[in-house]
Amino acid sequence: MSQTNIIDSTQIKISPAAGKKLAELMADADTGMAGIRVFVAGGGCGGMQYDMTFAETTSQYDSLLEGEGYTLVVDSVALNYLEGCDIDFVQQGLNTSFVFNNVFNAVGGSGACSGCGGGGF
Repeated sequence: MSQTNIIDSTQIKISPAAGKKLAELMADADTGMAGIRVFVAGGGCGGMQYDMTFAETTSQYDSLLEGEGYTLVVDSVALNYLEGCDIDFVQQGLNTSFVFNNVFNAVGGSGACSGCGGGGF
């Protein structure tokens, strides 16, 4: 499906390390992938969970962030939670991961859960 919703670099920032890794993943993916989908799940005391998977298609509800060698696909609900975040890729020894920083900017959260001894009540 043709996509006109574009994410700009003020909405989601991609570090050079993350951009390089995203491009590597896209280069290694099956031909025909629309991009890498960023999604948000969960909530509660552990907070929102941010993850990625390959996207075979896009829909009218998706927005795209295009970088050198990669395309991120984010649906409108996830974009609300990701607005203002910085996505980085870190390697510590044998452990590697994408890290989502500043994810609470758009929703005004603090990262603490008042029901689990984090304050509140």
